[in-house]
Amino acid sequence: MPTAGQSTGASARGKRADAVRNQQTLLEAAAEVFVTSGIDAPIREIAARAGVGLGTLYRHFPTRADLVTAVYRHQIEACAEAGPELLADATSPFEALRRWVDLFVDFLVTKHGLADALQSDSDRFAALHTHFLDRLLPVCAELLDAAADAGDIRPGVQPYELMRGIGNLCIGQDSDPRYDPRRLIELLLGGLRQPHAPHGAAAR
Repeated sequence: MPTAGQSTGASARGKRADAVRNQQTLLEAAAEVFVTSGIDAPIREIAARAGVGLGTLYRHFPTRADLVTAVYRHQIEACAEAGPELLADATSPFEALRRWVDLFVDFLVTKHGLADALQSDSDRFAALHTHFLDRLLPVCAELLDAAADAGDIRPGVQPYELMRGIGNLCIGQDSDPRYDPRRLIELLLGGLRQPHAPHGAAAR
């Protein structure tokens, strides 16, 4: 039979696990609401999407800037962790790269609004931008190296250039419904492909 101390410890661990789950649920709900309703969406809408009370939301994130920062970091981590998983599961390194770029674009669509919301807090924004590069550049480099080693893409593509180029293509999506950056990004990825000799071509 567990002692009183053991019961208290188990209860504390259970509460911590619940708190972590609530926080993750809130971050995912906030990201969805920011995409559909904008960065200034009512906090009540985010709490309702997450299925928690306003008190729970404010315990985790006392200010909107705290919530925005946490969403930003959460999405960076999700994008970073997806790279190795895609390399392990995809049919080819290029397919892993293509799927990761798709996730990266999803992140950028939200990121533009998050970045605008944090511009007034230059120190916080600068720290997040540094974290963004520190976490995502190595993942992009790993995917590019794997695709190049497999002969899927041309060697020498720099991860910063690719990420910067994709980011630039995503600018303006929100303000112009006629513009879909994903079509141009597909063309960009197609341009990275290594040209292969036609089947049956004579060896030189």
